[in-house]
Amino acid sequence: MTPEYGIKLAVHLISTDFGDHAAKVCDCLLRKGTLALDDIVRTAKLSPQQVKTYLKVLIQHNCVQAFAMEHEGGCGEGPVVVTQYMLLFDNILHRMRFPKLLAIVSKELDKECEELFEAFLKHGWLTLQQILDRVPSNQNEGNCTVQDALRGSFTKLVNAHYVERCPAPDPFLVPPDEEKTPARKHDANSAKAVEELEIGEQCDIAKATPSKAKGFPVITDTCGDINGDKSIGNPPGVVIGKKRKQDALKLDTESGAASEKDVPWRANYKELVCHLRHKACIENVRARLDSGAAIVLSAMLEATQSAEKNVKEEISVLLSISTITEAVMQSEAGCSMTLERIRASLVQLGCHPNGVGADRTYNIDLKKIIELAQNDEVESMVLKRYGREAHRIFRLLSKSCCPLETTKISDTTFIEKKEAAKILYKLWKDECLHMEKIVLNESRQSQFMLWKVKKDTFWRHILDEMYHAALNLSIQIIELRRDKHVGALRERDVRLAILLQASLMKLDDALMLFHDF
Repeated sequence: MTPEYGIKLAVHLISTDFGDHAAKVCDCLLRKGTLALDDIVRTAKLSPQQVKTYLKVLIQHNCVQAFAMEHEGGCGEGPVVVTQYMLLFDNILHRMRFPKLLAIVSKELDKECEELFEAFLKHGWLTLQQILDRVPSNQNEGNCTVQDALRGSFTKLVNAHYVERCPAPDPFLVPPDEEKTPARKHDANSAKAVEELEIGEQCDIAKATPSKAKGFPVITDTCGDINGDKSIGNPPGVVIGKKRKQDALKLDTESGAASEKDVPWRANYKELVCHLRHKACIENVRARLDSGAAIVLSAMLEATQSAEKNVKEEISVLLSISTITEAVMQSEAGCSMTLERIRASLVQLGCHPNGVGADRTYNIDLKKIIELAQNDEVESMVLKRYGREAHRIFRLLSKSCCPLETTKISDTTFIEKKEAAKILYKLWKDECLHMEKIVLNESRQSQFMLWKVKKDTFWRHILDEMYHAALNLSIQIIELRRDKHVGALRERDVRLAILLQASLMKLDDALMLFHDF
């Protein structure tokens, strides 16, 4: 379930880019969930035409996904198909990290690809014809060199999976199982029900996403095909004199090129977020272990990236030691590493070999690396907010596999028991810890207090605080931009705007660690 400040941040981002009416539609879908058009009109208090207009805008920019679902008709009527709309919260958040995504494309490909990818980020869905229309008319007469260059950049983006075909406008989904629906309604506030609802929405999004073969097809059209050039030679196998067959085949070729031009494409956020997740894992390993382990991890992730099905893969794909060694040697940083050093780095990374002898394979627990990075972030926040002694107590409890008693905590952290109890109570009051009272009835009654980290609740609270901070930074940046349009900014304000933008990107790194990774 989206935290309150997460909703406010998403609404702010939509309001900034598309206006207040689009923000109302966004707020309605975030708070009420997937809705039909009539329900959105009633909740958002806008006219049907306004809602339709802004739903089209949000769909165009990958912020809303439409689904066709069959429902039972009323008054004895047959089943009816109703279009419902789901807000894509993650895609809205990606709008504030466009500079990061462009930096990835620029580094991995080239400047021309970056400029073309920026068009996808700004305009949402684009067809091949719309991409080619970016070429000025005075450069497009007599030859298609510029179009070929533009098309080459587009092909690079598709091959790198940074751009994919858009899903069907209204993919049909099978209605949910009626036996499971009432249970979800009766216990709507429970954590289990919320988790089931989120999983169901993720499944719906996955069904709407095109398969790998359809999402990233091999593009083979030439410039002449794209422009509908009619000077196409006789296709192989066509006998001269069979005019009708030749004309029919020619017509099919031209119609195929025309349909290819009209297929919409969009930015593939999944691939880019996966790239950022790998980068976060590598940097965490570099800081926590050493550069050698980071080089081996980077080589393994690059070798298995194409085999990853989800962004949040918990375990990497199995690789043999020979494949790992080859991948490390091919990298510029790892060309001098020996086999012994690579094996030592695998041990550092916690890779346990599967199999024996030459058939040994290795994989990496990516989930554990992310959890360690999250723990570091939380411990840093506890240190700043509660002090060193609270940080020692929290660190002890976060590493413990079972609840600890107050005396044990005091003795282990070398903090006086009375002071430790005060710190524990403060952390419990702020919902950082879970407390459990144990009463023993022996010769005399005695009471013990057991403590453990309240991870799920505390992590959600931290995420909501990050949303809040990101919202405040974003508002300040927008206000500075408005001042720039009104009059010239002072040098101090320019420096402040740069600092705020850098702070937002740094905060977004931590936000992605808890939400996207």
